[in-house]
Amino acid sequence: MNSVIAIDPAEVELSAIRAQGPGGQNVNKVSCAVHLRFNVNASSLPETIKERLLALSDQRITREGVVVLKAQGSRSLEQNKEDALRRLQEIVDGVALVAPPRRPTRPTRSSQRKRLDAKTRSGQTKAMRGKVSE
Repeated sequence: MNSVIAIDPAEVELSAIRAQGPGGQNVNKVSCAVHLRFNVNASSLPETIKERLLALSDQRITREGVVVLKAQGSRSLEQNKEDALRRLQEIVDGVALVAPPRRPTRPTRSSQRKRLDAKTRSGQTKAMRGKVSE
């Protein structure tokens, strides 16, 4: 999948931190998790993309307009950097694609007839469930 909008790597702030969770001595010694920060307002993205990004109700985007991602899936710093950048690109690409406007359609005559027939059959079945009068 080609990215729609390219993100300038100079605008992305990456910092290596220690990962959480199990991993033994490696977790305690090596900073291989990545903390990515991307300021949407200060970026070179088009204004429409910035507005859509800031309008997202995503908890990874702060009130100040900074996208914060943490990648710690791998034991390799490089793989975690690639993962964080890929996830940031996915967020931007998701906002860049606009869905075409929906045109309302009307149900066909046969679908309306089928629906009413099914309702009638269901009503008749339920009417049979009542108390039996002698």
